[in-house]
Amino acid sequence: METKFVGLNPTNFLLKSSQPKILNSHLNNPNFRPSNSSSGRMSKMVKCAMKSYKLSELTVSEVDSLKARPRIDFSSIFGVVQPIVDDVRIRGDDAVKEFTSKFDKVQLNQVVEDVADLPDPELDPHIKEAFDVAYDNIYAFHAAQKSEGNCVENMKGVRCKRVARSIGSVGIYVPGGTAVLPSTALMLSIPAKIAGCKTVVLATPPSKACSICKEVLYCAKKAGVTHILKAGGAQAIAAMAWGTSSCPKVEKIFGPGNQYVTAAKMILQNSEAMISIDMPAGPSEVLVIADKFANPVHIAADLLSQAEHGPDSQVVLVVAGDGVNLTAIENEITKQCQSLPRGEFAAKALSHSFTVSARDMVEAIAFSNLYAPEHLIINVKDAEKWESFIENAGSVFMGQWTPESVGDYASGTNHVLPTYGYARMYSGVSLDSFQKYITVQSLTEEGLRNLGPYVATMADVEGLEAHKRAVTLRLQDIEATQTSKTR
Repeated sequence: METKFVGLNPTNFLLKSSQPKILNSHLNNPNFRPSNSSSGRMSKMVKCAMKSYKLSELTVSEVDSLKARPRIDFSSIFGVVQPIVDDVRIRGDDAVKEFTSKFDKVQLNQVVEDVADLPDPELDPHIKEAFDVAYDNIYAFHAAQKSEGNCVENMKGVRCKRVARSIGSVGIYVPGGTAVLPSTALMLSIPAKIAGCKTVVLATPPSKACSICKEVLYCAKKAGVTHILKAGGAQAIAAMAWGTSSCPKVEKIFGPGNQYVTAAKMILQNSEAMISIDMPAGPSEVLVIADKFANPVHIAADLLSQAEHGPDSQVVLVVAGDGVNLTAIENEITKQCQSLPRGEFAAKALSHSFTVSARDMVEAIAFSNLYAPEHLIINVKDAEKWESFIENAGSVFMGQWTPESVGDYASGTNHVLPTYGYARMYSGVSLDSFQKYITVQSLTEEGLRNLGPYVATMADVEGLEAHKRAVTLRLQDIEATQTSKTR
């Protein structure tokens, strides 16, 4: 089969019809809601709440509509977040304390802690070993990204190079709401350490006892975090962006968070705070491509591993070719979802997730490139041969033995990735994210004689006389020096 389809347009693989074929049509009812038992586990009445479509029976516009994520109404969220951002700018630590009391029900005595002053946390040996292995792998992968900044001599005597310099102060946000994420502390603080960032502020919501999660603290100390801001939400982002009497001002903010954290990052990157952010962000997501050789148990687990992040997450299953037992997969999703502690979140996420059936891998990957998932799992036979055809994805997991969870924790790649379709134009966090690059050029006398006349001509075309003279006056000096030497 011909498998060259880079840049394939959806029209190349769709057969048009007037309406999308929804296989689970009863689940297209907007009033359908999964029910929960009092124990928090999912009721046996709930079946797989993922709508199903056949790509070959959809129009181009219908396929295009499938790439849309659950909508976030940022206009109303901005209205909530803007006053918080403004108040923190004016009142600093006092505002942070007030909002932390209001939203987290925690009374802060000290907003920021110097990490060097905090005692080393005690972890169970097997937990410490797990984080140590993850640290080593993440460090190795990101350290390998260092650039030597090769110098190029474009013309005789004209040398150009690009050098990396660390961002002086960075802020990293580690969520602590429905799930504590010490892995995020590793993913963000390790490349900051390798880059050489001098000030690293880690913001994370405190516990009711006003303490920091011991696993987060362990990762922070191991990776060289300098300050811990005991606050979450928009107030934490604002404190790092503006700076307070106890919190250093940072120049770039990283990390996932809820819609209020995302809104605060979006507002502040366009404000007088003069900060940048890692990337636009939305809810977590995964797209799984599976063929008849994929284990339904593994497929279900991979889909639920993202669905359990929260009710606004989205998961997509793309079935490639014939022979896939969709019923077995749906039954596994229902079975596993019922036993998850966060099954309620997963069920809600599944209610706006979907399955699409593709005729073959060409059609499956073309749809994946259109969707541009945060995480892409290719659970098919000989998965590696399709790697070169993947155009849009945050991080890719190849083959039946590569669950997305390994990238979330310990394989070495970074788990802070573009979501919401931004994988079309953004990369995930890397060492480069914590650096800026400076270009350097140096010309010898010979170099200016070789290049200068062309520069002078171009400046003359653009009518910029001072630009032209900056070259021609030097050339005249070179000419005068050469003339005097020949006398």
